[in-house]
Amino acid sequence: MLSILLAALSAAVWGAADFSGGKAAQTSRTLSVTVLSQIAGLPVLAVSVALFSSGGPTVRALGAGAVAGISGFAGLLLLYRGLSQGAMAIFAPISAVTSAVVPLGVGLVVDRTPSWLALVGVAFAVVAIGLVSVSGGATRVATPRVITLALASGTCFGLFFVLVSTAGPGAGQWPLVGARVGSISVGLLAVVAVRGSLSLDPVGLRWTLVVGPLDILANVLYLAAAAHGQLAVVAPISALYPVSTVLLAMIVDRERLVPVQVVGLGLAATALVLVAT
Repeated sequence: MLSILLAALSAAVWGAADFSGGKAAQTSRTLSVTVLSQIAGLPVLAVSVALFSSGGPTVRALGAGAVAGISGFAGLLLLYRGLSQGAMAIFAPISAVTSAVVPLGVGLVVDRTPSWLALVGVAFAVVAIGLVSVSGGATRVATPRVITLALASGTCFGLFFVLVSTAGPGAGQWPLVGARVGSISVGLLAVVAVRGSLSLDPVGLRWTLVVGPLDILANVLYLAAAAHGQLAVVAPISALYPVSTVLLAMIVDRERLVPVQVVGLGLAATALVLVAT
């Protein structure tokens, strides 16, 4: 039950971070927002390591975290690239569902099989992720290129879920240190490669300073959930982050939900009840 609660909380915080990142990207370059948000979360990461890591770092923890960080950063770049193609109502659900299916499949192979009730809840969660991610914003027909980008983006996010959970329960928060080293290094290299700048306008900077701490907090909660629960259950629940993004868009930006999103919210709630039973 604790692992499900932690996973659900991580989804809620991740969704809030994504919403904040979207607001920042409305006025600033997405690459700059992504890199600076990773840096902005470092103070929160330092506190979490001090509080929740009793031992020192290991090569396994830092290595797994670094690869996870690179994978997550690549997923973000692919996500932004794919969404810029215009077929958002198709791209977003494919990417989100794939991010849940990848760790689900790995978890079923390497962990013990969850109860049938939990598996039904996980299935509901995966469907809910896809439905909630649907929007009315598609402006073009999805091409094979867009679908490929969506699958690649979701796979990168799914691998992040898997990799940060492989360091073991005794690793503390050190995998997240490795993840930040990996993501920031790749991000800075990307900025240099495109001859870009890390400067942000005042509005984008304010939102970016919110994204970083929220993202780290979500990572901390997910790592704790993965340490106490099964990957096949925990990861799909954490992947419900589009739910809080959509709810925040409805509350803050007064966006209206389309009918399939309402169904998705209902399925998400049902999934949480089933996996917690």
